[in-house]
Amino acid sequence: MTGAPHLPATGPTPSWRARHFVSLLDFARPSLGADGAAGWLDDDGAVDPTQPAHLWITCRMTHSFGLGHLLGVEGAGELLERGIRGLTRTLADAEHGGWLAARGPGGAVDGTKQAYGHAFVVLAGSTGTVARTPGAVTLLEAALSVLDRRFWEAEHQLHLDERSRDWSDVDPYRGVNANMHSVEALLAAHDATGERRWLDRAAAVADRVIGWASGNGWRIPEHFDTAWQPQLEYNADRPHDPFKPYGATPGHGLEWARLLLQVDVAGGTEGQRTEAARQLFAQAVDDGWDGPQGGFVYTTDWSGAPVEARRFHWVAAEAAAAADVLHRTTDEGRYAELAGEWWAWIDAHLVDHERGSWFHELDTDNAPSGRTWIGKPDVYHAAQAVILPDLPLTGSFAASARAAGPLLAGSSLAAAEATP
Repeated sequence: MTGAPHLPATGPTPSWRARHFVSLLDFARPSLGADGAAGWLDDDGAVDPTQPAHLWITCRMTHSFGLGHLLGVEGAGELLERGIRGLTRTLADAEHGGWLAARGPGGAVDGTKQAYGHAFVVLAGSTGTVARTPGAVTLLEAALSVLDRRFWEAEHQLHLDERSRDWSDVDPYRGVNANMHSVEALLAAHDATGERRWLDRAAAVADRVIGWASGNGWRIPEHFDTAWQPQLEYNADRPHDPFKPYGATPGHGLEWARLLLQVDVAGGTEGQRTEAARQLFAQAVDDGWDGPQGGFVYTTDWSGAPVEARRFHWVAAEAAAAADVLHRTTDEGRYAELAGEWWAWIDAHLVDHERGSWFHELDTDNAPSGRTWIGKPDVYHAAQAVILPDLPLTGSFAASARAAGPLLAGSSLAAAEATP
């Protein structure tokens, strides 16, 4: 397993970003086993046999290898194909349709049908389709059909969150997180298929979120009831929840800022959502960045005070990505300066230069921790953020990678075929 390259004193350069991106894919390589389902990686990049294979991780790893393949990384294409096969066979629910949330050791399954996971199937299928990977078109068509028929609530222009394995029971909880990743997935589907309805749906969801955020001090309400009424005190007793924590999540404000700008780029409506993106970004940075210590807190209360002050790797990745896109769309140098500051902090505290990838969680002293996130199961946020500045800006990362061409030709995942 290779470590990660150190950031040059002059800041991120294209060559450093290329090497770092490839190092992340190399770290992720062992996750996809023979059946194409992604195992949970520990701190050293080995699969933890006690953890199930999760749908969302499998999709995100498949998507990340797909970006590598589109950018010319040798060996990434084989892993992309393996992931598509895993989604088509191993994690698909042959009995009830759709996809299992997870398949565990000994054949145990979590059959919960989650919009969050199904959105990522759309993302992986879209990236595979753009890369012309066998089976990807069929996977994407099936995933879009399920997301549309089983999760889309047309009267609200939003996706519901969870259903039972046989689809008969609908959980009353509604949430923005699944919808955020549905916007990402629908933008990718629009780029992969050319169908305008997926772009229109992404824009509709984005505008609902802008409405809630603008009326709440640009802190996004995350949790809702069946009628889509905000539940601001939801999970007040579970501040460490990895997916449904109490309060505002600055990282999501940053991620939405980027996505709003990508909706505009995809739809040819540049400028329409820029002010909302600015406001979300500014509030998230004001609330989330710990100036004296450095690092972004995970959650805050509705006044902006930290609730869970530990630092999760994905928040910093999304901060850097949002700053890059805001810099490009507004041409304001302050966003580039912030991105440079945050990449220096990422390199100093999050990047594991010895064993590879990024520490997924730090404590408030910026030391590696592991209360909420154990190991390093995901490279998706980091890989996207590090390569984004070298790609043209489009509605999706796959379309951007396709437009950029084989930027990383000559790079190789030398051990890509070590796993059968």
